Amino acid sequence: MAKMFPDHPNLEGGFAPIHMEVDAPDLVVEGEIPKELRGVFFRNGPNPQFSPRGDYHWFGGDGMIHGFYFSEGKVSYRNRYVKTVKWKKEKEEGRSLFAAFNPMDSDESVMGMETDGLANTNIVYHAGKLLALEEAHAPFELDPLSLESVGSHDFDGKFSGPMTAHPKIDPETGEMLFFGYNAAGLISEDMAFHVVDKDGTLVRSETFKAPYASMVHDFMVTREHVIFPIMPLTGSLERAMTGAPVYAWEPEKGVHIGIMPRNGSVKDLRWFKGDPSFVFHPMNAHTDNNIVTCDVCEFEQAPLFPWADGTPGDPSKAVPRLTRWKFDLAANTEEFKSERLDDLACEFPRLDERFTATNYRYGFFAADNNPKFKVGGFNGIGRVDHESGNTEIHDVGEACATNEPIFVPKSEDSPEGEGFVLANVYDANRKASHLLVLDAQNVTAEPLAKAYLDHRVPFGFHGNWAPIAI
Repeated sequence: MAKMFPDHPNLEGGFAPIHMEVDAPDLVVEGEIPKELRGVFFRNGPNPQFSPRGDYHWFGGDGMIHGFYFSEGKVSYRNRYVKTVKWKKEKEEGRSLFAAFNPMDSDESVMGMETDGLANTNIVYHAGKLLALEEAHAPFELDPLSLESVGSHDFDGKFSGPMTAHPKIDPETGEMLFFGYNAAGLISEDMAFHVVDKDGTLVRSETFKAPYASMVHDFMVTREHVIFPIMPLTGSLERAMTGAPVYAWEPEKGVHIGIMPRNGSVKDLRWFKGDPSFVFHPMNAHTDNNIVTCDVCEFEQAPLFPWADGTPGDPSKAVPRLTRWKFDLAANTEEFKSERLDDLACEFPRLDERFTATNYRYGFFAADNNPKFKVGGFNGIGRVDHESGNTEIHDVGEACATNEPIFVPKSEDSPEGEGFVLANVYDANRKASHLLVLDAQNVTAEPLAKAYLDHRVPFGFHGNWAPIAI
């Protein structure tokens, strides 16, 4: 029998899960949906089907995909659970069986059972496939129009092992580059790097040892290089066996950044070292001659996880700020330069992805202006102009909170940054969400449109645009 959900900050308010799958063929729109928006905005996030076992962590909920389908100035909506092995088994039993972060808390009936993960972090469209991602398993395929689950995707049997939730799609070659940590299973320093060509064929796979086992959520690519950030949010199976945290903050291990030439191999990895910090998400990276530049949202201390002895972290140090790293490949040093670009709290950075891996001008992000009435982590959508240094913020409104914004170009050949910014907004006054459409060149202006739902899109993680004909 299903149980009541416990009191937990990531199960309440804008985080609270919804328990229905919905088809809404024609959303009520305030303003006007630009005719140039033709395709689908997919979004993914944790939405636990049942009350969790043991301690709940935001990262541990079942995946739910939300699709906003745009055509001829109208927008429809559909959401579906990602029907993984875990989801199906728990649906059959009518209760939670698996504990995401501590298998010892799982029900005896599923101990040792192989699953295909949670698929709750990101959703990408590549080579005609819609793939839901998290970082401990292979991708999970869904039908892009119905959102019905297809199942685990292994690139025609060529792929095994975990895949990051943050692959990079090269806008020039159409290749999808990705990595996996804990590539040897459980907790390990083993990492894998893969390349899938524009047609969806896995064409390259290599493995290497990181300096230590850590949570490596994202990475960076340029036209010439691949950048692997190993940061001291460490994993330890031995620690977990004693009842201590599986993942914990160990700043004494320092930061190690591996840079590999794309035309080389993992044998050519060069490691740079820095002071302890943590990054979930980069904005972009590019190589200019011997200088590799990476723009990231950097924390002084990893959020959401404790120290190795279980002591909670310091919230004042778990604030992400836009930071620029520079690596001089011609210098005989392991050090790199780090420069804070802005003191504004910001996360979920994105860009005009036609400029991924290249020198670029505009970035977009979710921002926190510390509003008086705060219902979520981010109340603004920002645009940074790296050429002028200016940052503009769109306030999403009192008692409202937003997540990751995404950029959609006005046309395939429009100038960088000309297009639209899409983001979900939760309104605590309505206890429901709406989709926001902004002019990417004037984010501080009134929205071009708002498309209203009568339920929440729970605070989640990532989404992407797919130019699919509807």
